[in-house]
Amino acid sequence: MKRVFLIVLDSFGIGAMPDSEKFGDVGVNTLRSCASTGKLHIPNMIAAGLGNVDGVDCLPKTDAPTGAYARLTEASMGKDTTIGHWEIAGIVSPDPLPTYPQGFPKEVLEEFERLTGRGCLCNLPYSGTDVIRDYGAQQQKTGKWIVYTSADSVFQVAANENWIPLEELYDACHKARKLLQGKHGVGRVIARPFVGTPEEGFTRTSNRHDYSLEPPARTMLDAVKGAGLSSIGVGKINDIFAGIGTTEFVYNKSNADGMAHTDHYAAQDFTGLCFVNLVDFDMVYGHRRNPEGYAEALSAFDAWLGDFLPRLGQEDVVLITADHGCDPCYQATTDHTREYVPLLVLGKAVKPGSLGTRSTFADIAATVTELLGVSYETPGRSFAKEILK
Repeated sequence: MKRVFLIVLDSFGIGAMPDSEKFGDVGVNTLRSCASTGKLHIPNMIAAGLGNVDGVDCLPKTDAPTGAYARLTEASMGKDTTIGHWEIAGIVSPDPLPTYPQGFPKEVLEEFERLTGRGCLCNLPYSGTDVIRDYGAQQQKTGKWIVYTSADSVFQVAANENWIPLEELYDACHKARKLLQGKHGVGRVIARPFVGTPEEGFTRTSNRHDYSLEPPARTMLDAVKGAGLSSIGVGKINDIFAGIGTTEFVYNKSNADGMAHTDHYAAQDFTGLCFVNLVDFDMVYGHRRNPEGYAEALSAFDAWLGDFLPRLGQEDVVLITADHGCDPCYQATTDHTREYVPLLVLGKAVKPGSLGTRSTFADIAATVTELLGVSYETPGRSFAKEILK
């Protein structure tokens, strides 16, 4: 194959994994929650075989799928963006990244304050929209950072763009990333800028920036880049992999922006991988527990997919998957959910049919590198020979 487009629908889970209760998730199913709204219209993914995937019982099945399809099991001990993407890219993480359900220890915050010259507010697990509502006015009065976390391995810093310059926020997060290593090596440090006033309310902006822990081993991206091929990151990909393994990258302001960027690269003559993350599913709808919005966003992606596929060449393959779940109807938390994820494989050279339930997301890395003729060792097992006509 000449080009592989790997698209991650961030948080699009399809049902609880057997160990989901250990992660605090009972009966979760992101797809079923979206289907229950009556607003889910995804004829192209259904035609590809999404309803035929093992365990999916909320969509119609097709007798003549247009693609290959599978259910993927997360072998890593996590349900977060970093570990999910690392596994997609070939690294299985047997140990979870550190989390802080009681907030970060005193020594971490004191050093962060020393490095940045500002104090800290909050230091608790919090919803990103709730935390600026509850602490925004205090930040205006004190000039302190709003530091918070979640059930995931994240150190998040919120600052109002009108009071603290973006460059200062980014610099503070860069310093936090250098600080948070070893036993406090969280998966991501996230800059969370917002705007507004206490009187009018606060809203987050699109100037978020992620500072990820470096992958602990060589990834699929490194292999593709090392072979002299293009390794393109769209959306959060470059941040998730700490800038390692991409030959070029572009950020998204929204799902629509990410799909437009993917259209742009599809129109280019390159050989290699275009790795895309569409984060609105997770950030805007999953965490905000908005099933209607999530369903409508999936429908918009599906409509785009129907236009995208006919433009691809004979040696192009599209893989559509996810990195974890974030059930928008699950009310126990507002965090990610431990779920299986789907895999759809489409293209003119792809043989339709079931690929069953796979034991790890890393099967994607094994397959992508084999399709591109690149040498790469991973715990995953390639299904390239099963899908090519």
